[in-house]
Amino acid sequence: MSRPLPASALPVSRPTLTRLETKAEAISRAAMETIHQEVVRREAKTAQLRAARLAKEAAERAVTAAKPPAARSAPAAKRKVASAR
Repeated sequence: MSRPLPASALPVSRPTLTRLETKAEAISRAAMETIHQEVVRREAKTAQLRAARLAKEAAERAVTAAKPPAARSAPAAKRKVASAR
């Protein structure tokens, strides 16, 4: 029976890549970096737009709260238009 090799006898490094594998890995790494940068940019823009929206909504609530109650609850009166026959 053969005995298993000790851990120290196993190769530590990865096998050498071929020229095409190296090029493919470089392209893949560059693509993943580009995708990551786009995700970071999109998330930053989303956070900025969310903060602006929340600030606008807070300002609108403050203006609405500052109005007297009669002005807030009374809907605008509609005029009746006579039909032309």
